[in-house]
Amino acid sequence: MMGSTKTGLIHCRRLILTLGMGLLLAGCQIIPQVDPPYSPPPPSQPTGQQGTTDDRRTPPPIDRSSPTPLPQEPGDSTRHRVALLVPTTGDNGRVGQSIANATTMALLDTNADSLRITTYDTADNAREAARRAVADGNQLILGPLLGSNVADVLAEARPRNIPLIAFSNDVSVASPDVYLMGLSPSQSVARTVRFAQSQGARTYGALVPEGEYGRQAELALLEALRGVGGSLVATERYARNDGSAASAARRLRARGGFDTVMIADSPRLAIIAAAELRDETGAGPRLLGTELWSGESAIPAAGVMQGALFSALSDARYRRFSESYRSRFGDSPYRIATLGYDGVLLALRVAGNGWQPGRPFPTGQLTDAGGFLGLDGAFRFSSDGTAQRALEVREVRDGQVVVVSPAPESF
Repeated sequence: MMGSTKTGLIHCRRLILTLGMGLLLAGCQIIPQVDPPYSPPPPSQPTGQQGTTDDRRTPPPIDRSSPTPLPQEPGDSTRHRVALLVPTTGDNGRVGQSIANATTMALLDTNADSLRITTYDTADNAREAARRAVADGNQLILGPLLGSNVADVLAEARPRNIPLIAFSNDVSVASPDVYLMGLSPSQSVARTVRFAQSQGARTYGALVPEGEYGRQAELALLEALRGVGGSLVATERYARNDGSAASAARRLRARGGFDTVMIADSPRLAIIAAAELRDETGAGPRLLGTELWSGESAIPAAGVMQGALFSALSDARYRRFSESYRSRFGDSPYRIATLGYDGVLLALRVAGNGWQPGRPFPTGQLTDAGGFLGLDGAFRFSSDGTAQRALEVREVRDGQVVVVSPAPESF
């Protein structure tokens, strides 16, 4: 275990203060030459956070046809070797490149000369990328991006006792050597239900899409209700299309018996379902959403969503990060890029607590009860690899989204 919780939090806050100064001084940094920005296609698989940007644009790619260590000095014998495994080509290449850019920013903003981060492209063969990372002597892996790549990466990393700090939100791939930084529906649902219960919610209905995300959201709702004493009285499942979502909402409304409904889906389908649950005056059950609603302007713009609640990561530090990113790379980051930034802060925190270059990563420090502090706020890992994050609760009010319960600053 690392030192006391108090000492760890003080160290985290010092890193945050350091990166804050770095972000303010971003315009003074030398930045790479980039091509003009352009609009990307969406990621092909959901991840821990929305795979979109504030303006739906992402940074142009930087050539990473071969692993690129950053920074170049000093010598490797004095630095911790950390591998970043993300796709930098292919369907999710722009998402992965955004994360890679964010790790570079973290190194610059903290003036970190104790880490050597090398990026390995997982687009074509995640296992081969992991094999190269292990052969190169890396002692920690940040990534992969997709939960579907975790098994391949772990097959190479586990025999060498190299832990993964993955960016996925799929809790099914978590394990004592795979720690998930992505925001899962279970975290968002639990936070929202606790707040809704404090506001008088007692009986719940649920609309959940078919597939793994819907399954996780439904299980999270059941677990959260057990914790607060609420009851789930009706659930309807549906295929992820407009007609099926609307039909499921009508069936749920006909069943009745609830004062609150969780809709575990994207803003578009949530709005379609909400229109079937509420009448023309807006009367009907209170609506709860998930982290999928974060940053989406369609939610507050839809009158039928008035009073809806959902939980998300705080954007307090993200806005400054996004501005600095644009000044360096010429475009906005994907929202998930902060996970790469915070992964670097985490590695620096552990390095500051006795991790020696060339030595195995002290995995036990990841489960420190005090957790870590990053751009997305406080977070900590459980022994099973899942994460607990400090989330804020937001409510839709008169065409705006307002914070009604701020994220706690520590655990």
